[in-house]
Amino acid sequence: MDSINRRKFLKTAATAAAVGPFIKTTSSAYSPNGAVNIAVIGVRGRGQSHYTNFAKMPDVNIVTMCDVDERVLPEALSKLGKITDKKSKTETDLRRVLDDKNIDAVAIATPDHWHALATIWACQAGKDVYVEKPTSHNIWEGRKMVEAARKYNRIVQAGTQNRSNPSVQAAMKFLHEGGIGDVYMAKGICFKSRDTIGKKPDGPVPPGVHYDTWLGPAPLRPFNENRFHYTWHWFWDYGCTDLGNQGPHQMDIARWGLNKNEYPTKIKCVGGKFAFDDDQETPNTQMATLEYPDNKILQFEVRGLYTNGEDGITIGNLFYGTKGWMHLNGSTWKTFFGRKNELGPSMSGKNSADPGNLVGTGDDNHFENFIKAVRSRNVKDLTADIETGHLSTALCHLSNISYREGRELRFDGRAERFVSDKEADRHLRRNYRKPFVVPEKV
Repeated sequence: MDSINRRKFLKTAATAAAVGPFIKTTSSAYSPNGAVNIAVIGVRGRGQSHYTNFAKMPDVNIVTMCDVDERVLPEALSKLGKITDKKSKTETDLRRVLDDKNIDAVAIATPDHWHALATIWACQAGKDVYVEKPTSHNIWEGRKMVEAARKYNRIVQAGTQNRSNPSVQAAMKFLHEGGIGDVYMAKGICFKSRDTIGKKPDGPVPPGVHYDTWLGPAPLRPFNENRFHYTWHWFWDYGCTDLGNQGPHQMDIARWGLNKNEYPTKIKCVGGKFAFDDDQETPNTQMATLEYPDNKILQFEVRGLYTNGEDGITIGNLFYGTKGWMHLNGSTWKTFFGRKNELGPSMSGKNSADPGNLVGTGDDNHFENFIKAVRSRNVKDLTADIETGHLSTALCHLSNISYREGRELRFDGRAERFVSDKEADRHLRRNYRKPFVVPEKV
């Protein structure tokens, strides 16, 4: 970036930062007997699933589509128009969305570093929230999300949709009822071959991109295409590695299968970035082991290069018990017993021809579950309340902190701090760029 453009960029960013933070209001136009009005914040990638699923539901209106990149909004509106003839307006700043008293709920599909603040501001504004995984960018702000949901009596659903998958629910019920004996170890698998992102120079902000808003809580840096659409995942300022990207789904299932609603006490994660010399900061290979007080083990492995599957699984879970083991791949699970691996109970959620099997993935069910809870005003109706999402996401953060520190860590789950470890504790929260600050008191 030349000196003139850089000075212009910094001046523009400083001016935008001077704008005050979102002003709190607890009013909401929602009536349990009326339509639910939703705004989708972030309409690329995962956001497409949000607006396409909600738009298909009766008495649910997508009233606003919000994205900091004006260039992506026309295509999103076009896709939405193929589903519904109801009109939706557009915004580029989520604060204006939250000021709109006609909006009852928001669906957040922004980059990871925005999830917590957007959720907290929405709760303060009297909106219910569906927030994508990972629910937070660090453990401290994840707890603040839970506090905000409780303080403002909001319905906040974490986007771990396997919790609403009937086949996965049946698998968890089988495990919890002792189907393979005492489950002593669970493994999450994320084998996604990722290509190099190459190297790109800093440059001018593209027309139509509201970059200061995109940065939000993150540090001020010059614009770089490699730190923007999607490849932001591979930078610590915004993303959480593939362990914290795909990982929250399988980490959540692993914790669910172990029936653990507590933190592990010992965490060790090793790995590295292999093969590519590019701009990516985060590792493409990780192996994490998390141990609970009763010695039960949760393992997670990321292979971002070229690999075989594990028992044919590239994204999924394995569970090991004192009588047998379970293979869980999407909506299909199988169990095996004894030294001869004799086939036991199984289920294929994709096999609609078999009436003995449950049908359906968790995605559409999860959006429907959120709307059900919005109408009932009962947090217990949620299959993935924000506290559930926070705990599973925190396992990813703990693993990444161990990787970054290069050693095994011990964690005090009650305090949500590491045991006598100031170096590790510094990763529990971040410094926020004003006015995009997660407050101490929500």
